[in-house]
Amino acid sequence: MHLDHDPAAPPGETIGFDDFLKVDIRIGTIVGAEVYEGARKPSYKLRIDFGPGIGEKKSVGQVAALYSPEELTGRQVAAVVNFPVRQIGKALSEVLTLGFADQEGRVTLFSPDKRVPDGSRLF
Repeated sequence: MHLDHDPAAPPGETIGFDDFLKVDIRIGTIVGAEVYEGARKPSYKLRIDFGPGIGEKKSVGQVAALYSPEELTGRQVAAVVNFPVRQIGKALSEVLTLGFADQEGRVTLFSPDKRVPDGSRLF
């Protein structure tokens, strides 16, 4: 799923602004996180509240290397909310929670540095 962790990699293919607008990236608050038993890589099943327009969605995140469930609950995160639902093992992931790889390849979540309303869209 992770394409390239190399910070020195060149940029991807040039896209137009209209293409960017097709990707709906929103902020939500994690309201629940539990260990995803049986996952190939250490992962959590997340429940994320995106506010009244989108509601609560499920996501599977490979973030167990850097975060505990307690650290995640109440944290705001960015996610793509308009991808099709994806089967991840026995779980369904309704949104793609976004992050960046650190030097060891562990996922660091992408979050605003100040609280914003749940459902806020990246622009």
